[in-house]
Amino acid sequence: MPEEDNQAAARAKAFFDKASNLAETKNFDYAIDMYLQGLRYAPDALREGHLPLAELALQRQASGSKKPSMMERVKRLGGKTPLEQMLNAEYLFTKDPDHLPYAEAMLKAALAGGYNKTAGWIANVIFQAANASRNPSAHTYILLKEAYKTLEQFDKAIVAVQRAARLRPEDGTLSDEFKDLSAELTMARGKYDGEGDFRESLQNRESQEKRQAQAGVVKTEDYRVKAVEDARKKIAQNPELPANIFELADALSGLETEQAENDAIALLESTYKSRSDFSFKRRAGLLRIKQLKRKIKETKVLLGTNPNDAETKTALEQLSAQLNSTELEHYALCVQNYPTDVGVKYEYAVRLFRNEKYNEAIPLFQEAQKDPRRKIAALNQIGLCFSRKGWLADAIDVFSQAINSHEIKNDAIGKELRYNLARAYEQQGDTDRALEIYRKIAQSDFAYKDVSQRVDKLRSEQTKPDSQ
Repeated sequence: MPEEDNQAAARAKAFFDKASNLAETKNFDYAIDMYLQGLRYAPDALREGHLPLAELALQRQASGSKKPSMMERVKRLGGKTPLEQMLNAEYLFTKDPDHLPYAEAMLKAALAGGYNKTAGWIANVIFQAANASRNPSAHTYILLKEAYKTLEQFDKAIVAVQRAARLRPEDGTLSDEFKDLSAELTMARGKYDGEGDFRESLQNRESQEKRQAQAGVVKTEDYRVKAVEDARKKIAQNPELPANIFELADALSGLETEQAENDAIALLESTYKSRSDFSFKRRAGLLRIKQLKRKIKETKVLLGTNPNDAETKTALEQLSAQLNSTELEHYALCVQNYPTDVGVKYEYAVRLFRNEKYNEAIPLFQEAQKDPRRKIAALNQIGLCFSRKGWLADAIDVFSQAINSHEIKNDAIGKELRYNLARAYEQQGDTDRALEIYRKIAQSDFAYKDVSQRVDKLRSEQTKPDSQ
């Protein structure tokens, strides 16, 4: 029922917001509890719950916090329902993100509960970790095969069964599974060949989107103003509690007016100066970035209505430059204050790359590879840095390493890696290899970037007669 869904979403959001504030103050264990409480109301909340909780796990690990105790492991073993099982496993995995069996238990429970978004995400996490392991388990790949099969992601299931077969070459059932999954993939791709099937799929998607929209919490103007009033009351009752300060700053920012945003930033900046706690400075920086992005979005809308307005064009250029410098400064400070946080190192490196500071970006991208979730993206960025520097042989090595580590060749990341590798070969003058890679991309996705034009160009160059 929509009303009950709205109430659940509102409760989940309240817990997620509190968890985020606690994480900023390094109160990791309490933040874990709050995220899990929120997930009880919204078990499939990936962006709001599972992803920030996974980020928190890495921060907690980097801070030297303890792994779950024996008592916690016994207490969190299993559960009466799939939801309870999933959250118990996630609790243990958050406190020990290197222990893959916790993630596997979480995957099984998510599938049993029908939490498919969560299952798909944690399956990908396990897949990347298994691929990066020196001693991967065939059991893990078989579990992934079953999971992807349940989720009808047959391309990934095929890769998983291939990896399992490499580890168990004597297991004939795996080759049979490969054939079955290949047939399933063929049927899935042919599902939209019939007009009726396509219409049915479209109707299902539209009804699903409608349900999601109904379940969302719409922040009306009254809701936002009340949130500010409630936050001010909490500040009056306990002005020293960091969570209350963060809540007021977020509520002010939620009004999305320049004055309210400036008030939020000023509140955080003044608290930072009085307490020397960088978490307040960090939140102020994020709000400042959010404010600039909002202004850029509004300016682009204005420019769309009048593309020849020179004043609006200038304003957009100035705002974009301001955002660039603000992000550079913000993430540089984050790296200084959180030297073990590979997440902020990656974000800072991305900004350095945009500003053509490749020598500074490369070491940070290399450190970011420690996070399995960022390994492939970091390798891609390192390869791009080498390309921009003219180190083409090194770029080719790195892109090739990333491609070998990334099993799903035709997903968005796989295509980008192969495209960048082809560009490096083309720059190096090895047009035969470049053309071969471009051709393979075009065969699976003809409209991808400019591959079709590059294929035509390189082929025409090959057929030109030698100049006399």
